[in-house]
Amino acid sequence: MAGITLHSENNETVTCVPNVFIDELMADADGEYVKIYLYLLRCMSAPEESFSISGMADKFEHTEKDIKRALAYWEKAQVLRLEYDEHHKLTGICLSDTSRLSDTSASAPVTSGSHDTVAQRSGDTVSASVTDQTPPAESPKKDYSADEMRAFQEDKSVQELLFITETYLGHTLNATDINTILYWHDSLGFSVELMEYLIEYCVGGGHKSLRYMEKVALSWHESGILSVTQAKEANEHYSKTNSAIMKAFGITGRSLVESELNFIKKWTNTYGFSLELVTEACKRTMQAIHQPSFEYTDSILNNWRKKNVSSLKEIAALDEAFLNKKPKTAVRNQKETASTNKFNNFSQRSYDFDQLEKQALNHSMQ
Repeated sequence: MAGITLHSENNETVTCVPNVFIDELMADADGEYVKIYLYLLRCMSAPEESFSISGMADKFEHTEKDIKRALAYWEKAQVLRLEYDEHHKLTGICLSDTSRLSDTSASAPVTSGSHDTVAQRSGDTVSASVTDQTPPAESPKKDYSADEMRAFQEDKSVQELLFITETYLGHTLNATDINTILYWHDSLGFSVELMEYLIEYCVGGGHKSLRYMEKVALSWHESGILSVTQAKEANEHYSKTNSAIMKAFGITGRSLVESELNFIKKWTNTYGFSLELVTEACKRTMQAIHQPSFEYTDSILNNWRKKNVSSLKEIAALDEAFLNKKPKTAVRNQKETASTNKFNNFSQRSYDFDQLEKQALNHSMQ
């Protein structure tokens, strides 16, 4: 058979991939890990773009723990080096000189203590400043053996779940997919019914990626959700809250992004405000700056939190107290403005208008 010549008419900029990676490492690595490494190479050729663990997770619909696991895998394979400060905070990702790699295949992934980062590039190093200093508390996702996954699939209810999942996703599940579903059941304690609802819920929202579903599963696990009833109640509250805030802000035609959802979580969980107070703060934001701003609303709610406000009645009392102080402030500001006006550099006369009115009245009666 004649040889095939490989060439291209594409003149766009390119990302170079080391041959040793393709020849010796790629075949043994998980496909998702390969994507992460290729994306890192791409980021190195685009220094103007921002980089973060959370950004990579969103791009590939992974969890942040998946990204960190992939980075740890490649560190052990010696294709990159994770750099930490004295507090074990991730400060950089340095891509190694792969020409020095020995002829070995990649090892099994290990877990690193990396944290979420926002990175700027300099030379061959992705240097980062830490934005999340809390180390992950959860144990790493378990990689199950073929025997464990085979035993899991022998259950008839699991077989039905896998069939439904394949139907929803439109493709046959591979070993990695089944490992993920087994992780939900074995490590997170999800029943088959809850996993089925999880998949239906995510697909119904337009998300057919198991990585995205795992994000939701971990969120439910952290919230202590272990039944379909609990999940439905949480989702109903979540949907009602988000819809009300979007309505107060006048947001239409798009979904809320992760940073906006984090603000909502802070307002309802950390601050402990009711939906009524949150939407009131949103309305006041629109009245003040005429555009939705989660940062501006957060400043309002944080101020209310410091003043221990917990009801609209208490907010009304704060408003009234503010208005009572406002006239005095306005008079003072007027005086200060008058004193600095270039047309008022002469001595001003002071009149008692009540006394003048009395004098005028007495004069007219004489």
